[in-house]
Amino acid sequence: MLELIKAGGFVMWPLLLCSVLAMAIIGERLVALRRARVAPPGAAATAREWIKRGDITPEQLRTLEEGSALGQVLAVGLVNRRHSRAVVREAIEDAGRHVASELDRYLDALGTIAAIAPFLGLLGTVLGMIRMFSGLGEAGVGNPAVLATGIAQALTTTATGLGIAIPSLIFYRYLRSRVNTLLADMEREAVRLVEILKGEREAG
Repeated sequence: MLELIKAGGFVMWPLLLCSVLAMAIIGERLVALRRARVAPPGAAATAREWIKRGDITPEQLRTLEEGSALGQVLAVGLVNRRHSRAVVREAIEDAGRHVASELDRYLDALGTIAAIAPFLGLLGTVLGMIRMFSGLGEAGVGNPAVLATGIAQALTTTATGLGIAIPSLIFYRYLRSRVNTLLADMEREAVRLVEILKGEREAG
């Protein structure tokens, strides 16, 4: 690894930092965006059962809110259940925006890493070529070590940049798709809750 960094020059350090950040973000988001953690199936069913029984206590609402992101949205709807439909929808939408922001956390950073890593690799390539031609100008074409060093830097940084950008982009797209799916499911459950609270749909 040290030899690889040495061959690529100083551009390898920001590339290494991008690699570490990308792995950290991917690992954290894969854990944070699990369905069981964001929108467990039991959360909506529990809320509907409470509405059906007409037995909703502050302790129950606190438990629902702390259990998942979907629980936060549903709890807001239940807290405002005695207000008008418009008030309930507005409260749920506000909670939904906050939850969406939490689900999107760090994804923009991951997308930025996927975008800049190839350019950092390209920068290393250009610097490697400059180094090669400068060395040839000083030592002449009779010294193959100068040529090899410049080419090594160019190829190493290019390969490293692409090696970081490709998986980062794949996981960015995958995680973004997962967020959109979770938000759609949460929106569906929130709309269903409003309809039940306002007597437009059966709780069962």
